[in-house]
Amino acid sequence: MERKATRKVNVGSLTIGGKSPIVLQSMNNTDTRDVKATLEQICRLHEVGCDLTRVAILNMEAALALKEIMKESPLPVVADIHFDYRLALESIRSGASKIRINPGNIGDASRVQEIANACKERGIPIRVGVNSGSVGKDMIAKYGGVNASSLSESVLQSVRILENLHFDNIVVSIKSSDPLLTIQSYRMLSERIDYPLHVGVTEAGTKGEGIIRSAVGIGTLLAEGIGDTIRVSLTDDPVEEIRAGLRILRSLSLRNGGMRLVSCPTCGRTLVPLIPLAKRVEDAIADLPYDMTVAVMGCAVNGPGEAREADIGIAGGIDEFLLFKHGESIRKIKSENVFEELMNEIHLLGKQQIK
Repeated sequence: MERKATRKVNVGSLTIGGKSPIVLQSMNNTDTRDVKATLEQICRLHEVGCDLTRVAILNMEAALALKEIMKESPLPVVADIHFDYRLALESIRSGASKIRINPGNIGDASRVQEIANACKERGIPIRVGVNSGSVGKDMIAKYGGVNASSLSESVLQSVRILENLHFDNIVVSIKSSDPLLTIQSYRMLSERIDYPLHVGVTEAGTKGEGIIRSAVGIGTLLAEGIGDTIRVSLTDDPVEEIRAGLRILRSLSLRNGGMRLVSCPTCGRTLVPLIPLAKRVEDAIADLPYDMTVAVMGCAVNGPGEAREADIGIAGGIDEFLLFKHGESIRKIKSENVFEELMNEIHLLGKQQIK
């Protein structure tokens, strides 16, 4: 797919935009003042494939704690600021990799100018954006409600505030909890600016519903070449956001490597307990450091033939499974031993890859 060309913005060691690889990010749900807990969660996010994370700066104590977090964090860290410009300034002094603000709620222009000057001095970008719940009353009145026009114009207002202060080291977001409105808004915004776009469906919900809504919104935009960094927003452990984001990127061939599971939906031909087995395998392989496709299939029809592209897989029979690799049958395994033997084979194959 052809990706829209955008400006390059450096965030710590990362580059967002300019056709760089899509940056996958999350947001810590720890109390930022708890440096130990926050760093532990950042390390977990890093281990499962996160590129960038964001922390909430609710008060001055959190802004000061960021300094200690930045010393140990394996990831660039974005400071999320609302209302109080002093928190932004302290977060910048603490070494934040990027600042997230809404210029419209920071205060008068002089306060935004102070933030822009401090960021410019240190080469720190600013992410600006609007959610559907934060569109100004003037925009709602002008455009007849919360829609793609009012959202995009609200974002452009924030961008203009910074541009008028001669600051253009900017990443932009325009999120809604409605995937369709999210898609429409980003399409409209993408035609009007060339800043890197942070794409996501905000307040998407818990894991089950949230992943679906995010896959629709984020996946559609990425398939159209729109988006430079993504966050899957879930009411769950942030690690699950990264796992979901990786699946979205891999499904569009925008991220290589990692573990992929393919499994059939089961039918009347299935004579083995495939559903619990597939879920167990999915959980077990989620964070393995290999580049591999694993197939868990229910019968000979959906076995080595349909899943021949898999690196390794199993296909159910009567109280047993057939183990296959790259479409070639290897041996039969009793149902009661299949999980352990499959995982052993996965690790053996993975270690061969690493060599």
